[in-house]
Amino acid sequence: MEQFAVSSSLDKAKGEELDLTHIFETYYKRIYNYIYYRVNSNEEAEDLTSQVFEKVMLKINTYSNCKSPFEVWLFAIARNVINDYFRSLKKYNWFSIEKIKELISRESNPEDIVLTAETNDMLLKALRVLNDKERNIVALKFGGNLKNKEIAEILELTESNIGVMLYRIMKKLKVEMEREV
Repeated sequence: MEQFAVSSSLDKAKGEELDLTHIFETYYKRIYNYIYYRVNSNEEAEDLTSQVFEKVMLKINTYSNCKSPFEVWLFAIARNVINDYFRSLKKYNWFSIEKIKELISRESNPEDIVLTAETNDMLLKALRVLNDKERNIVALKFGGNLKNKEIAEILELTESNIGVMLYRIMKKLKVEMEREV
C-alpha cells in the first residue's frame, strides 16, 4: 500500500511538472511582451518574466479557478512584479549604460538607426502623455495580448469601461503622433 502512495505522489509531481512546462510554453511570450511594453528593455523584461514564472511555480497551489480564470491570475502576478520593479527603481534612481549601448548596437546601418530612432522617439513622446494606468492598459492589451474582459478582471473594472478607455487612449496617442509629424 505504501508503494502505491509513493508512486502516486511521483505521478502527481510529474503531472505538476508537465503542467508548469505547459504553462511556461503557453504564456511565456505573452507575459514577456506585456512586461517589455512596460519596461522597454530586453534584459529587464527577461528577468521580470523569470520572476513571474518563479512566483507561479511557488504559488500554483494557491490558484483557484472559482476566483478568476488562470490567465487573469497569471497577469495579475505579472502586474505585481512590474509594480515591485518600478517601486525599487524609485529607491535607486539610476540608468544603465548597457541599455544605451544595446539601443545603439541593435541596428546594422546608419539609415536604419535614424529611422528607428525617429519612430521610437515619436512613440516614446506620445506614450509620455499617458498616465501609468493608461500605459498599463496599453501594455496588457498589446503586450499581453489580452481581451478587454480579461483586462477588466485584472484591473477590477467593467469590460465596457476598458473598451472606452482603450478607445480614448488610442485617440490620444494618434493625436500626439500626428502632432509630432
